[in-house]
Amino acid sequence: MDSLAGKSFIDVGSGSGLFSLAARRLGAMVHSFDYDPVSVACTCELRRRYFPKDPSWVVEQGSALDQSYVQSLGQFDIVYSFGVLHHTGDMWSALDLVAYLVKPDGGKLFVALYNDQGGASRRWKLVKKAYCRSPLLLKPLILIPVGFKLWWRPILSGVIRIQPIHKWFDDGNPRGMSLWHDLIDWVGGYPFEVAKPGDVCDFYIKRGFTLRKLRTVGGSLANNEFVFERYRDL
Repeated sequence: MDSLAGKSFIDVGSGSGLFSLAARRLGAMVHSFDYDPVSVACTCELRRRYFPKDPSWVVEQGSALDQSYVQSLGQFDIVYSFGVLHHTGDMWSALDLVAYLVKPDGGKLFVALYNDQGGASRRWKLVKKAYCRSPLLLKPLILIPVGFKLWWRPILSGVIRIQPIHKWFDDGNPRGMSLWHDLIDWVGGYPFEVAKPGDVCDFYIKRGFTLRKLRTVGGSLANNEFVFERYRDL
C-alpha cells in the first residue's frame, strides 16, 4: 500500500514509537502501547513533536499479557508487533492474545520473532540471563567477549589492513544506534524466547489466519518476519 488512510493500526510494544509515527504519517489511526513507561514516554514525545494533540494517535501504557486490557482495545485493520513478544516472558500467550486485536475478514497481523537456532539460542539465553543478573561493574566482562564474537571479522580485517578503528565497521549500522548500544540492546534483551517459522505458522493457522508473507533469516539470530491475514472469528 502507498497509504494507510482510513485504516486502524495498533503498535503492540511501541518502543521508541518510530513505527507508530510511520503509520500515522501514512494516514492510519494509531493506537500505541508498551509495558515500559520509558518507551511510552518516548512515543509520547514523538507524537508531541510531529502530531501534537492529535486525536487519531493514542498512546498509553499496557501489557500484551494482560488479557482484560488487550481485549478492551477492540479490533484493528493492522496489528503490528516487531521484535516485542519474544521479550514478554510468555511469548505464546502473548501471540494468542494479539490475535484478538485483528479484525476478521481481512485484518492483518505483522509480527517479528527471534529465530530458533536450537543449541545456539539456548546458549544466548544463558548469556543474556547472566548479563541481566550481573552487577553493573561486571557487565563489561560479558559485553566485551560477546562483542568480539559478533564482530571479529571486521576487527580482524581492519587490523590486517592497518585501518583506523573507525573504518573497521564501514558497512555501517542500519539500526540507527551506536555499535556499543546495539551490543547492549542484544545482550540485555531478556526475557528471550525463540520460535521456528513452521511453529508460528501452525499456531496462527489454527486460529483462523492464513500466511500472506514470510521472510526468514536462515540460521541467523535475527527475526523471522510474518504477515498473517485473519479470515474468520476465533
